[in-house]
Amino acid sequence: MPDSHAYDVGAGVGDILRSYVDRGAIAGAVALVARDDSVHVETAGSLSLGGEAPMRRDSIFRILSMTKPITAAAAMIMVEERLIALEDAVDRWLPELANRRVLRGMDSPLDDTVPARRPITLEDLLTLRLGLGAVMAPADRYPVQTAMQNLGVSPDATLIAFAPDEFMARIGRLPLMHQPGDGWMYHTGMDILGVLIARVTGRPLGDFLHERIFAPLGMRDTGFSVPSGSLGRLPAAYAMEGGRLEEWEPAGGGSYARPPLFPSELVSTVDDYLAFARMLLADGRGSHRQLLSAQSVRRMMTDHITAEQKAVSPFFPGFWTRQGWGYGGAVTTAPGGASAPGSYGWMGGLGTSVVIDPVARMTVIVMSQRLMRGPDDAGLHVEVQGCALGQRSA
Repeated sequence: MPDSHAYDVGAGVGDILRSYVDRGAIAGAVALVARDDSVHVETAGSLSLGGEAPMRRDSIFRILSMTKPITAAAAMIMVEERLIALEDAVDRWLPELANRRVLRGMDSPLDDTVPARRPITLEDLLTLRLGLGAVMAPADRYPVQTAMQNLGVSPDATLIAFAPDEFMARIGRLPLMHQPGDGWMYHTGMDILGVLIARVTGRPLGDFLHERIFAPLGMRDTGFSVPSGSLGRLPAAYAMEGGRLEEWEPAGGGSYARPPLFPSELVSTVDDYLAFARMLLADGRGSHRQLLSAQSVRRMMTDHITAEQKAVSPFFPGFWTRQGWGYGGAVTTAPGGASAPGSYGWMGGLGTSVVIDPVARMTVIVMSQRLMRGPDDAGLHVEVQGCALGQRSA
């Protein structure tokens, strides 16, 4: 008998979406709750504030950092094909990262450095322990933070404005902020990983992802830009400014309406992303063939950050209390919230999220388009996950 759990929570999820639309917190959203073969989807609102086009199940969203698990899966395909090993230094393919220097301290001038004790490895990129990333401090507090901003390589919700080779040249001008492997810093390692995949495989990143992940899983609307014939399904994106939504990017246009100079952040739909999540839940098997080994999936969904590394790796308050980091996504490590220990997933900075619970065999995906700057911007996702996953034992 089909599991009815996803349908049981559907009404509550729909009420949450509509409440956010009604009070002007979002223009619209789509939420999907799946358990085994049971899938329930709720939509609310419109593609743009005041617009007549309704939000649809097949709306295409800018998913930003929800790209990270997909990039990690692509890297594990390379590992399984013995093109590169997790412990391999990446210097061979990324000479810009060879012979690194490391800041003596975060507040040091850029030329106050010591040699790196070892090269950066593939696993350093996957676990964000390479020594570069987002600095969780007020703007311009540290010289290296200002340098990243001036070079255009600071992590944010905008697309990188130059091609991969130029990006790596700029990264190569920076010292590392800590020794490789000593700590965790958000985001930058995944941008570099995308360049590495393209150089190791000899293929553009988008082509490799399409051939090895998207096409086998039937992810027809996932890519680095939206084709012209599908732009009518791209919602507007917003930021909350002074208590009201201000347009960040227009519906049917903006930076994702054309191929990017630097392919790093995907667009997708709830059903496309569910196909990827189901592959992970099936130990790497797609609908027709094995894409990843079960061992690779387990490594992706295992916390690799030690307690000592977490202690020196600031992120947003309380992050490490119940979470760790696998390959390309967060791993729930302790009970106490909506997601159970062992769950895996992440958020995208323009208002998208996924949680994959392997014990309950559930996936919860929420897609809206509101810039995430703090806890208030994640409220929709927390509420939907609580509604869906809080009843996972039912």
